[in-house]
Amino acid sequence: MECEKLPDTMKAWQWSTCSTTLEKVIRLNDATPLPTAKRALASGESLIHVHAAALNPVDYKLAELPVVGRMAIPKPATPGLDFAGKVVEVGPDCDVKAGQMVFGKLEPKQQFGTLGEYIIGSKAGTVPLPSGISTEEAATLGVCGLVTYQCLAPNVKAGDRVFINGGSGGTGTFAIQIAKALGCFVTATCSGSNVQLCKSLGADEVIDYRANDVATVLAQTEKKYDMVLDNIGSNFEIYWRSPSFTLPGAKYVQIGAQPSLSFVYDLAFRFVVPTALGGGQRPFSFGMAATNFEDFTKLGELVAEAKVKPVIDEVFAFDDAPRAYKKLKTSRAKGKIVVRVANSKR
Repeated sequence: MECEKLPDTMKAWQWSTCSTTLEKVIRLNDATPLPTAKRALASGESLIHVHAAALNPVDYKLAELPVVGRMAIPKPATPGLDFAGKVVEVGPDCDVKAGQMVFGKLEPKQQFGTLGEYIIGSKAGTVPLPSGISTEEAATLGVCGLVTYQCLAPNVKAGDRVFINGGSGGTGTFAIQIAKALGCFVTATCSGSNVQLCKSLGADEVIDYRANDVATVLAQTEKKYDMVLDNIGSNFEIYWRSPSFTLPGAKYVQIGAQPSLSFVYDLAFRFVVPTALGGGQRPFSFGMAATNFEDFTKLGELVAEAKVKPVIDEVFAFDDAPRAYKKLKTSRAKGKIVVRVANSKR
């Protein structure tokens, strides 16, 4: 297969300082050096021409943190972790080949993110793209798809009952489908306008959190749940009342959080105060996306088998990346927001 001819420079969205918000400070640089301009590919690494990138809150949260934004990320920096694209060069001991279509994720705090035309993919985070999956769909799997799979697959089995708090967002739409693919009964929450979406993804029961007190509705259920996956985290009452609707020892896993003093205070009670003295009554943990080639492969297979279909709210043109981040911050997207980096579809 003929290798792609590399340009001397690439287009990339970049930022150097972030005193306000990421979408206000990023600028499109059409003369950005390629990631390999100053170093060769290391063992297992590959140079990838990005076709599509999906956005995540961590993209702007890292940049907007004063200390991390100023010190931890080399500048000028390009945001973005999730990608799908074509391998154009490989380093030694690499599991993918030049010319191969791939998907995956980068690690946070890298200088060259996926809102640039070329990135360096790692061995664990670069996976062959199964046939029948578009680059836009594959790009959504990086963080949200992986973290939901890793939260659910080790903790549930066929026949289990799973409660998913927040079923219509980026992680929630994956969580419903993955839990159903694993053979679980699923109850999810969302606003009234998204009830049909959650049902179409396979949710057996849907609770409109705007019209109902979620914890009270759950406490009235006859059969208790084996696991809770909380994609919201802002309603502390759901955790504290979970003994009324979960089985003893049921895991409560939370993906993401809105940092606040009240949350830190509540978290301290869950972890520090003994159960007998009113502390956490159910095992609590945070779900984190750990880059893993095998997990990515299994997730890709679920999508290829049509057991999981990525939900995309909107696909933005590369030039509209700031507007894409602005929409992401509204927290109203149904599924994932994708940026088409290259004018190419698989």
